Amino acid sequence: MITEAVREVREFSRRAGIDKKRILVLFSGGKDSSLTLYLLRKAGLNVSALTFFHRWSWEEPLRWAMGFTQELGVEHYLVDITDGLLREVTGRKGPVCINCKKVMLWNAKWFALNNGFDVLAKGDNANDKVIGALLDQCEGDIRLCGLPRMGIPFFRPLIKYTAEEIEALAEEAGIRPYRMYEHSRRRQWREGCPLQYIDREEIVTPALMDLTYQVNVEVSGLARKRRIRMSVRVPSFEVMCWGCDGEILREVREIISKFGGNEGEASARKT
Repeated sequence: MITEAVREVREFSRRAGIDKKRILVLFSGGKDSSLTLYLLRKAGLNVSALTFFHRWSWEEPLRWAMGFTQELGVEHYLVDITDGLLREVTGRKGPVCINCKKVMLWNAKWFALNNGFDVLAKGDNANDKVIGALLDQCEGDIRLCGLPRMGIPFFRPLIKYTAEEIEALAEEAGIRPYRMYEHSRRRQWREGCPLQYIDREEIVTPALMDLTYQVNVEVSGLARKRRIRMSVRVPSFEVMCWGCDGEILREVREIISKFGGNEGEASARKT
């Protein structure tokens, strides 16, 4: 499968005229963006990686991502978006992710244009395709979108692959990103950053962002040790877990109590 995927990327790039262009991959260190970077590199394209982080980002996946690009021999840029994220989210209601993606997208555009890149690449797959989304408003093959509004085309080499196919491709390529054992929104590994667990409709403040990070760093340590998937919403302290038992829930409630959460009132959603 992986050999065929590399061949398809190489042939499509030639047909689309981007095989000689400088391509910048928006690289989170997750499975989709890692596979995108891997395929483009193996296809012989001129590719670099761009990773955004902020002071609430997971540290371990960032270190893994840096090691991955080093192994591939790919130039890797790291950009701190803490200040821009604070300006965008402070005083607004959650979820933070919508505004964070906006910050990253526009920073990626200007970083690419100011540093001589011709194309931005993303790890979107077939399960991410939402009708009406910005990148689906493109003519022709949806793998390459030339968007006048952005001023730079987007290349999505995985957009026709399902999440299950990507799992198989990544496994064949030996791509195993570092996991924080987050609960996530689906059973597939869709990890992000701790700030996604700020309660909806909550007014976002730097103190709330700090608390959400601190709680979930400790909870992820327990989840990794127990090999289950778990996260905690803040400030409600709702426990979300795939595979929890009573003993694990008691342990997580002990963690919550250290941060001012009421052990007796903290709700648990076992899924």
